[in-house]
Amino acid sequence: MTIYIEKLEITAIIGILEAERINPQKVVVDMRIDYSYKGDKFINYAEIISIVENMIKKNRYKLLEDALIDIQKNIIKKYSIINELYIKIYKPDIIDNATVALSLEYFNYN
Repeated sequence: MTIYIEKLEITAIIGILEAERINPQKVVVDMRIDYSYKGDKFINYAEIISIVENMIKKNRYKLLEDALIDIQKNIIKKYSIINELYIKIYKPDIIDNATVALSLEYFNYN
């Protein structure tokens, strides 16, 4: 089974530039979660969205790398039935003529 969370918009303090530490900016998150569905074992996508939103807003990450790693660890810990997890975080407004993004993938086939 695969869950897609696309274009999740969050306004938060994130980044290392002085203006980024003062002024909240828009970040956009895309996720793909492949998991082993077994009747009563499922993933609550609303809960995943809440986890991501809360972590990004609360932690005020300086680096997208740290946000990606932290989010991945928390989601994997909460849902051990995940086989693959893909997370991409965009900063669409930080550079005038480009959208900057980083991504992270997790694989577990045990």
